[in-house]
Amino acid sequence: MTPAAPYVGHEDDAEREGWDGIVSWRTLLSADRTPTAGMTVGVAEIAPGSSVDGALHHHAPDEIYYVIEGTGFVHLDGQEHPVTGGSVVFVPGGTHHFVRNTGATTLRLLYAFAVDRFSDVEYVFP
Repeated sequence: MTPAAPYVGHEDDAEREGWDGIVSWRTLLSADRTPTAGMTVGVAEIAPGSSVDGALHHHAPDEIYYVIEGTGFVHLDGQEHPVTGGSVVFVPGGTHHFVRNTGATTLRLLYAFAVDRFSDVEYVFP
């Protein structure tokens, strides 16, 4: 394994990935893509009116969201909480969750896991 090194990147340089009709994301920091370790960070986008069917999931690592812009709800173990630009959310490992866009514009959020690479996060769908 190559040791971590200082790194500066840009969102536009990261590949867009996603789950059709639910969410798209760009992974900005991940040890398999950047010379980083210990953190995986990216930006996710949820379009207005996009489907949330099947989005409920959980995973072992804790996760944080920082809402950059937009409005919606974060579903955490059966309870929904409103979020807007500036909201921060802590999702403990094992918590069933998803984010729903309720606004007229794209909901953008930063996500982060304390793992080396995005592939270290095993998504479990009930």
